[in-house]
Amino acid sequence: MAKVKFTKNELKAQRDAFALYRRFLPTLQLKKKQLLSEMKQVEAKIDEKKSEERRVRAEMDAWVKLFSEPVPPEHFPRIKEIRKGESNVAGVNIPVLKEVIFSVDRRDLFATPAWIDDAAKALEALARMRIEQGILAEQARLISEELTATTQRVNLFEKVKIPECRKNIRLIQIFLGDQQTAGVARAKIAKGRVVEEVAVA
Repeated sequence: MAKVKFTKNELKAQRDAFALYRRFLPTLQLKKKQLLSEMKQVEAKIDEKKSEERRVRAEMDAWVKLFSEPVPPEHFPRIKEIRKGESNVAGVNIPVLKEVIFSVDRRDLFATPAWIDDAAKALEALARMRIEQGILAEQARLISEELTATTQRVNLFEKVKIPECRKNIRLIQIFLGDQQTAGVARAKIAKGRVVEEVAVA
């Protein structure tokens, strides 16, 4: 904490800082609230994607053993491109998934087993879910970092800066008040001496 000067200029500076902290605190509190809300939504989406993945895997359990059959890997989809965008949440830029593009070689429908189509769709769905979960995890990380920084600022303003300014203003006012009182007392004493000197002369 910097040493406080007991001057009128310092009093004005402390009052200005106090007003500034009081003005920005509600904005920071609102941002914190928005980030908390967004964090809960992202966490809910992650849980939703995980349960969706479990459901797809459970549906696959009935026929997943068919993967042990010799099937050329080119019959299954491969990720060709992941298209992402960006969104802004309470001042934080977060990635959003726009599209996942798969490529699959053309296959002879008569020469490949019938279950390949269902397997390809299931694999695409699982891959898309994994990608979505990865992006959601990145969103959660970025929001969490901003939430931590915002919470620290809110705490700094609420618990340190505003009380510190309030205390400094009070101390400076007391000091300046004492100085003014002492000045008035000195003036009265000086006036009394002048009056005595005039009376003696």
